[in-house]
Amino acid sequence: MATFVKQDSIVRSIWGKADTVLFIFAGSAAEFAVNKAVDWLYFTGKLPADPLGRLFSTVAYARQIIFSDYEDAIRAIDKITAIHQGVEQARGAQIPDWAYRDVLFMLIDYSIRSFELLERQLTIQEKAEVFDVFYRVGAQMNLTGLPASYLQWELMRAEHLHHDLVSSEFTIDLYRQYKKHLGSLRYFLLKQVQILVCPPLVKKLLKLGNIPIMWPALIGYKFLRWLKLENGLKNALLPEQYKAQIIALNI
Repeated sequence: MATFVKQDSIVRSIWGKADTVLFIFAGSAAEFAVNKAVDWLYFTGKLPADPLGRLFSTVAYARQIIFSDYEDAIRAIDKITAIHQGVEQARGAQIPDWAYRDVLFMLIDYSIRSFELLERQLTIQEKAEVFDVFYRVGAQMNLTGLPASYLQWELMRAEHLHHDLVSSEFTIDLYRQYKKHLGSLRYFLLKQVQILVCPPLVKKLLKLGNIPIMWPALIGYKFLRWLKLENGLKNALLPEQYKAQIIALNI
């Protein structure tokens, strides 16, 4: 059976572990907050009203693309396109292509950063494979201006970070919502993960700082995971209503 992502792809390894997926979306949650197009996420009201629910909705689509057969993956991509077109029609404006590219670029970047933080360094071929998967998602969505290679993506990613990020009133409100829905302890942990995984400019705009207090804890957690004893700690830190969904992320 044909698949959108090869069975032995590094992308399946990255997106097949709950820890890595959560780090990917911790980084994306930070960068969404300072993206100049974040107002589009506020238009429907879904993100500020339920940021965790929005996270799992996005995860579900991404994993459907990565782990389904080819036809189901294409249907999932087309559904994402249709949803965004509906939002555009409701607002009477078009989401700029650079904003779509920013989201794809985030998924590529944080997939690589999160896996390398939690597992090991990726080879240039593996990074190119991550790029290729999300490039094909963008191509199916008919996005323009996509980079043609991983090396070109690196240049465009740096350019997008420089031009497309700004701290705004949406930034402040979105972080207020993160804290409201996570609680103080988990909100603190979210920001610590963001310090570890986010590019310097994102951390600067969010005033996260550069000292990863959580670094020793991360080393200890990786040791517990090697001993297969991490579930007790993980369960203590996860929001009760999302524990089952997060545990189900492991393939």
